[in-house]
Amino acid sequence: MKLTGEEYLDTIKEDFKKYKKIAEDTLSQLNEDEIHYRSGEDSNSISILIQHVSGNLVSRFSDFLTADGEKEWRKRDTEFEEQNLSKEKLIEKWNSGWKILFDQLDKLSPEDLTKSILIRNEPHSVIKALNRQAVHYAYHVGQIVFIAKEIKKESWKTLSVAKGKSEEFNRKMFSSGKDK
Repeated sequence: MKLTGEEYLDTIKEDFKKYKKIAEDTLSQLNEDEIHYRSGEDSNSISILIQHVSGNLVSRFSDFLTADGEKEWRKRDTEFEEQNLSKEKLIEKWNSGWKILFDQLDKLSPEDLTKSILIRNEPHSVIKALNRQAVHYAYHVGQIVFIAKEIKKESWKTLSVAKGKSEEFNRKMFSSGKDK
């Protein structure tokens, strides 16, 4: 089965929404101190990861089809410095970056998918650039979840099928006729 351009755009948008939601569901379980927790000097906190993903979103998707995705005004290295932003400020930054992405995705047409754009002066098709960013965000969302699970330990509320509950979950899914 071949995916149409429209189906690809719908699919990639849904994937980005899933990554965003997983991170947000994780953040909802954390307090101010926990968001800034670092396991070591060279480790990233969740707040640092949010700063980085947000900065990357703004840079990559501002003027997406017309300007290099690595903007001259971006200060990437500062994204990895603890800025001690409040949880509220971090969530504002986070939402601002994702809004730029989703606004751009809403503007794309299937014909745009084969256009060439630049990221750090390297040409990418729009599909390749979107896939690159989806992998990048999934990677960092995974880090956010991992750090949060380490912080919360037994009080962590799982965001997927609970350990030891696969058979029960599958029975429910197959008996309801739904695929999740």
